[in-house]
Amino acid sequence: MANSELDSVLDLNTLEQYCSAIGAGTLLRSVVLFEKLLPEYLAKLKAAYDAGDNDVLCSEAHKFKGAAGSVGLKRVHHLAQYLQHGEDPQWAAHHAEWLAEIMKLIEGDLATLKRFLEEKA
Repeated sequence: MANSELDSVLDLNTLEQYCSAIGAGTLLRSVVLFEKLLPEYLAKLKAAYDAGDNDVLCSEAHKFKGAAGSVGLKRVHHLAQYLQHGEDPQWAAHHAEWLAEIMKLIEGDLATLKRFLEEKA
């Protein structure tokens, strides 16, 4: 993956800082924990969407955004950031699209992150 493409998927600046501060191995353990929690995050997002409960969807998107951002998953972090703001005029027209993108991209982005950290460890 080219560096510019990698930078669109991962928050490279933050990851480099984390790797310098705590080490790639420690960060990789956090990523593994995120990966274990991922099915629950996605299930809650989907359940809220399917139920039409926009308040819960926004709340769950906020939680997911924080978790994704904390491990350097830039692209899905940004999508979740959009998804959490139900008061935004664009939200009603795009929230289904943003959720679908998260669901489509998360596994590949997570695999990219793990490869990146494994190379650093």
